[in-house]
Amino acid sequence: IVNEILRLNEDPNVQGLALDLPESLYSSKVLNAVKPEKDVDGLSDVNLGRLVRGDAYDCLVPPTACAVMELLEDLGGKTVLLVGAGGAVGAALQCMLQREGAATLSCRWKAPQLQTKLLHADVVVVGSTKPDDVPGSWIKPGTTIISYSRDLLSEKHSYGRQNNHAAENAVGSLAIAMRMQNMVKNTERWIQSQQYRKWDLRCLKLQPLSPVPSDIEISRAQRPKAVDVLAKEIGLLTDEIEIYGQTKAKVRLSLLERLKDQPDGKYVLVAGITPTPLGEGKSTVTIGLVQALTAHLNINSFACLRQPSQGPTFGVKGGAAGGGYAQVIPMEEFNLHLTGDIHAITAANNLLAAAIDARILHENTQSDKALYNRLVPVVNGVRGFSAIQLARLRRLGINKTDPGTLTEEEISRFARLDIDPSTITWQRVVDTNDRFLRKITVGQANTEKGFVRQAQFDIAVASEIMAILALATSLQDMKERLGKMVVANDKKGEPITAEDLGVTGALAVLMKDAIKPTLMQTLEGTPVFVHAGPFANIAHGNSSVLADKIALKLVGEKGFVVTEAGFGADIGMEKFFNIKCRASGLVPSVVVLVATVRALKMHGGGPNVTAGAPLKKEYTEENLQLVADGCCNLQKQIQIAQLFGVPVVVALNVFKTDSPAEVDLVCKIAKQSGAFDAVPCNHWSAGGRGAVKLAQAVEKAANQKNSFKYLYSLELPIVEKIRIIAQKVYGAQDIELSPAAQSQVDCYTRQGFGNLPICMAKTHLSLSHQPERKGVPTGFILPISDVRASIGAGFIYPLVGTMSTMPGLPTRPCFYDIDLDPVTEQVKGLF
Repeated sequence: IVNEILRLNEDPNVQGLALDLPESLYSSKVLNAVKPEKDVDGLSDVNLGRLVRGDAYDCLVPPTACAVMELLEDLGGKTVLLVGAGGAVGAALQCMLQREGAATLSCRWKAPQLQTKLLHADVVVVGSTKPDDVPGSWIKPGTTIISYSRDLLSEKHSYGRQNNHAAENAVGSLAIAMRMQNMVKNTERWIQSQQYRKWDLRCLKLQPLSPVPSDIEISRAQRPKAVDVLAKEIGLLTDEIEIYGQTKAKVRLSLLERLKDQPDGKYVLVAGITPTPLGEGKSTVTIGLVQALTAHLNINSFACLRQPSQGPTFGVKGGAAGGGYAQVIPMEEFNLHLTGDIHAITAANNLLAAAIDARILHENTQSDKALYNRLVPVVNGVRGFSAIQLARLRRLGINKTDPGTLTEEEISRFARLDIDPSTITWQRVVDTNDRFLRKITVGQANTEKGFVRQAQFDIAVASEIMAILALATSLQDMKERLGKMVVANDKKGEPITAEDLGVTGALAVLMKDAIKPTLMQTLEGTPVFVHAGPFANIAHGNSSVLADKIALKLVGEKGFVVTEAGFGADIGMEKFFNIKCRASGLVPSVVVLVATVRALKMHGGGPNVTAGAPLKKEYTEENLQLVADGCCNLQKQIQIAQLFGVPVVVALNVFKTDSPAEVDLVCKIAKQSGAFDAVPCNHWSAGGRGAVKLAQAVEKAANQKNSFKYLYSLELPIVEKIRIIAQKVYGAQDIELSPAAQSQVDCYTRQGFGNLPICMAKTHLSLSHQPERKGVPTGFILPISDVRASIGAGFIYPLVGTMSTMPGLPTRPCFYDIDLDPVTEQVKGLF
């Protein structure tokens, strides 16, 4: 019984539990197994305790007790005797009678003083059958007698002989009605719980130190809230989260259906100028901004960030949890495995890669008949197509469902994909920077029958499956996109998809948990979604559409969702607008453009900046001329944002080496160049308090007129769309396609993929294709060396110059500093 109760407790479709059991089974263990909020009989200790404490709204009162009280009137000053009335109902009655002003006594049938108490009672409430040896003459004339028993609700009455049958029936009928009333009360509560709820967020206090400690020391010094507490504070229901440890939880997509009528909040994108190899702090600005909005201005806000790849974490860049006093915590959990999404992507990607090579091998070594017999085997004497095989038959125009009825020609068409190995574009992936996997040979074992081909590994976040995760709008949408992924062409030049290989369902199964955003928190206890992590130079560089959509519902109409686009505005922001916004249908309210004095000095002609090397004196000493000269890049990035009709607020990420004059100069030039506002920010050293002015500027900008528009029409030819991005965004004079690139464009157009948006794969270190060209290069011809397609993700991606999809490790990677304390199990050295 208890197991069944516990099962029903967790069933979201059950709003109330009523027990109808034999008397012997009404034990405390059984009664208290029922969740108090589903306990329509009001018999649990929690509901009884709430009643005693006077929490009438929060508690459910036993229906029998309510029925008895309904029949009694004007109890003030009267003496009420409860006979044989024990358990939760008796206790509830005592409490309710005393609250009505009655003097309440309780007695067992066998008690020696029973006769005396009966003679003095004005009202007698009988909770169990009267023994034969208690005569009716013990009760004084005119006494009100009400009898109830636990069987009333199931209409199995056992009343004392002297009771009035009308009263007996009244108690029974009323008890049933009162239980119905409890059920109605419960259902009303459930309906209210499904509505949008105002946040009741308890922010965490920060006590910034100077000098600022390391990121991991700051993260570890703050005690995060339990994630289920955070979830409740922001209006998530208990059945909408799946908890991973103490500080992370997956959020189920069912929330979107529950809050579908809730207006969205404001949508803010954080982008940046062309960065140095050190990065300019977009993640830090994103987190500092939401900390300022929520912890200091009391405005609901959500940060939506990408999950970092472990390649850069152990390579050269380090983690991506923000920095200083503007971080996601715990930062080691954020930067490492998180909830396993990237591992799921790796597994799905490599399953598909294995399926491609295995299919080629089996087709090369078997006849049509043998191949067909293995693809459609006899199982338990029955031969049948699987659902995905039936779908393939329909695509081939073969409208048959019985495997025995196919002609030889149909069998050959069905069984053979005839993949052309030279056209395979699907690569294996691993989430590690491993330069020696950039070109490999597969199939060298004797068991592979001499089928050898050159291939490569990409880093896991470059997988098309990662892009699909980031752009999918539902589980069904993700599954359809996975099926559409083109992995190669057949020998007739027609595309081969994951659906053709029969692997779509398996990929969806591997990705079913990864599609749910992960909830974490900032140092000041404000909510963060971490979901998806495509690179911005070789993919579209934005966190997931689903995380943004869920967050926009949760913050409410006056709240803010702040998300980040990778690298400079020319890369991440352009793709955010032209690819992500098309997929989501969402319209951004404001662009926050992050700049630093050091990056502007680099664009003004300063010496090269190298990760891991000390900064030259030009970057640590005041140099107004270098700053002024470098502001051309800031001006260009503001103009790029204005191409899309969205207001721009410049956030100057201040470093301790920046002089007040340099900071003032940047803000002045930014405003003169069309920015709505330009604000210096100190969130790295001060937390949310250091970004309050930025938050106020963003709030004002979000109320400005927004004339958002896409940069190009999807109906334009592929080459023309590439040319528009190159000229209007990068400032190129024109583009030049290699013969291979032109051939691919022609192929994709012929195959019907010409109406997809463009995702340029280009260096992030310059507006041009040449990383060494800083500032605002002009007059250059943008070379397109190759053009590839991510049909499932829904974009064409041209490769500009030479772009590697597998980073390498430097001479001294970050892993030299990363360690584990075997006693405390604490991670050291992450940054």
